[in-house]
Amino acid sequence: MFSIHYRDNSCSARTGELCLPHGPVTTPAFMPVGTAGSVKGLEPLQVAELGYRLILGNTYHLFLRPGLEVLSRFGGLHRFTGWKHNILTDSGGFQVYSLAQLRKMHDEGVEFQSHIDGSRHFFTPESVVHAQRVFGSDIQMALDYCTGFAVDRQEAERAVRITTDWARRAAQAWRALDEDYHGLLFPIVQGNFHHDLRRRSAAEISELDLPGVAIGGLSVGEPFPVFEEFVAATAQLLPFDKPRYVMGIGTPEYVLSAIEHGIDLFDCVFPTRAGRNGLAFTDRGRVVLKHAMHARSEASLQEDCDCATCRQYSRAYLRHLFKAGELLGPVLVSRHNLRFMSRLVERARAAIAGGRFQQFKREFLAGYGRGES
Repeated sequence: MFSIHYRDNSCSARTGELCLPHGPVTTPAFMPVGTAGSVKGLEPLQVAELGYRLILGNTYHLFLRPGLEVLSRFGGLHRFTGWKHNILTDSGGFQVYSLAQLRKMHDEGVEFQSHIDGSRHFFTPESVVHAQRVFGSDIQMALDYCTGFAVDRQEAERAVRITTDWARRAAQAWRALDEDYHGLLFPIVQGNFHHDLRRRSAAEISELDLPGVAIGGLSVGEPFPVFEEFVAATAQLLPFDKPRYVMGIGTPEYVLSAIEHGIDLFDCVFPTRAGRNGLAFTDRGRVVLKHAMHARSEASLQEDCDCATCRQYSRAYLRHLFKAGELLGPVLVSRHNLRFMSRLVERARAAIAGGRFQQFKREFLAGYGRGES
């Protein structure tokens, strides 16, 4: 199911291949986020042409709209959306965590109020597994209890206890699913920013012997050095021969740090969200297209980028689209940002295979750190 191809001798970075029901995925891999069944602004074929074979959807949003009845009628997300490759669906735990005023945590599950129409619902580990079975998820995530950066020790301990209990129940429900379903289940390590709680959670989650494991509760407001400290420490606690997934990271600094410490998968809405707001990623830092300096620029976003946006359009034209409120602007820059991220991990994989990942990381960040223009 998961094979490791190369390891960098100077750090924990590795490349590999994850075999999933809708085809293999080369790792490390960034996953674009299609929260409600769509990567915003792009057709499924365009996303695939940018180099992606695994995208992310979200149980909370898909459960509320279009709902399980509709998705069951279509036989799952793949046919409903027209995406022919793999889909990982988050359990909805993070979305429920972010709805602090609209949810209540129980040992049995989580009660929440829809942000759409105020209707009340209850998620259990078992119901979330079954919902993702309806979706036909190639990777589904176990329901977890996520905590923020500033929570007290008592809440962090409760979150670890509940997350472990929910992961055990999810594993039992997943193993009882019908034989026609071949999607994988990944549990999630919590522990907030306490090393002893991370060790406890990692040990308890690893005991379940599920196909992969995710590190949750990071990138929730902590400073970058704290993120690095805890992703490095937590990754060392996880099984070496299983894919590791850090949830919710999508900028070069975070992604390259995660790769250095042996992480195989990561996702974030930021590349497309930034694109919709006129912020482009380049090897020389971020480009703010609304800045007046780009008004007459004939340059592309990045000279050596092979995406259609960079091959066809100038910065001046892209800026014009945003200033004029044209929908094409967000589409074109989102497309570029996703290609930038796929090229970044392609180059990282090549550097790992050549035993020079840390050199690549240093050189890339030296250029990228020039800031915004």
